[in-house]
Amino acid sequence: MRTTLTEQLKAFKNGIILDSDGQPSECYNFYDWFCKDKSLKNKSEKLFKMVQRWVKNRNTDTDKVYVFFKNNCPINGPLYDDFRICDIETGDVLFTVTPKCGHSGKAEVWGRQNGFEEPIATGNSMNEIYKQSF
Repeated sequence: MRTTLTEQLKAFKNGIILDSDGQPSECYNFYDWFCKDKSLKNKSEKLFKMVQRWVKNRNTDTDKVYVFFKNNCPINGPLYDDFRICDIETGDVLFTVTPKCGHSGKAEVWGRQNGFEEPIATGNSMNEIYKQSF
């Protein structure tokens, strides 16, 4: 059973990283990673802070979604992290948010609304993303 982003963020405020199943996570809510295991905790804390900003800036109903993290390894470029906002009922990814893409060097948001064919928003930073409507 999936936990809500509400519960994940509440646990984070108490110093606990919950995975999407609502369990304290040994992999710090990462679904996949290519970095060293010992770096996951710091990455997770940084990403949860970004998720908090996303929720505030994008007016997200945290009772209808959950989040998980991914560390990506592009063929060309550095490793980079993203967070994925998923529908609590279907498990479908609604948004993939990349604060700094290893391919482009930019902040990117990919979304279900265009079938993830291309970013629905890009910017030099997440602050630029938050100024865009999508």
